[in-house]
Amino acid sequence: MRAALPLRAGLVSALLLLGFLAAWHVAVGGTAKTEAMDPEYAALMGASATTGKSAMPGPLDVAATIWRHLKDPFYDRGPNDKGLGIQLAYSVGRVALGYLLAVLVAIPIGFLIGMSPLMSRALDPYIQVLKPVSPLAWMPLALYTIKDSGLSAIFVIFICSLWPMLINTAFGVASTRREWLNVARTLEVGPLRRAFTVILPAAAPTILTGMRISIGIAWLVIVAAEMLVGGTGIGYFVWNEWNNLSITNVITSILVIGLVGMVLDQLLARAQALVTFPE
Repeated sequence: MRAALPLRAGLVSALLLLGFLAAWHVAVGGTAKTEAMDPEYAALMGASATTGKSAMPGPLDVAATIWRHLKDPFYDRGPNDKGLGIQLAYSVGRVALGYLLAVLVAIPIGFLIGMSPLMSRALDPYIQVLKPVSPLAWMPLALYTIKDSGLSAIFVIFICSLWPMLINTAFGVASTRREWLNVARTLEVGPLRRAFTVILPAAAPTILTGMRISIGIAWLVIVAAEMLVGGTGIGYFVWNEWNNLSITNVITSILVIGLVGMVLDQLLARAQALVTFPE
């Protein structure tokens, strides 16, 4: 019965997708009555105003656009006309760099907070004040001080990735079983070796949970950040295509953003499963 559950779940998911695509196709496939209008105004409004066809693209239009992007994802025809693969590479690179910097800062500080009640109490007010601040609120300050839009976006990713990892690391370290630590002290295991051989394996699942939360937030924030700073990236691509009134490309980019986010989340989910052990 358990073995059949993934198969049944996949079947239900496929049926839901087919139902959604059918409803979408029917919803945008009709035509409406049109009124006579000035030819210049009609040309400005486009075919949807003159033919009565829905301005929202259907699933077949989106599929054709996705295929066109897949055939040539890395073309470069100037600052405002780059392939979806190039835009995606810029975004993934910024997220990776900001996220890695957050890992290098959050995990050591989280260990310090989790192992030292003094540092936990001393740093807690700063964490509680800075944690609720929206990452995008840091963008004007970053642009003013760094004076580079790309580096500013990386800084915003660093800030938004920092807190979930730091808090989960501190919680995981502080939650390490006392009896394990007492055994390590009895065996005269030093603090540094105890941190790597006892505390880190025990706290690893919680740390990976924080890292998994952080990567989702980072991928969410980079889209908004790139909409603000412009230039390159999947967020800028969405905004630029909206300015061009290309709803098909906007929908395509939304699907790509969702798929990449799912892949990043699943990679960390696999890593979390590897370090999780039964009690």
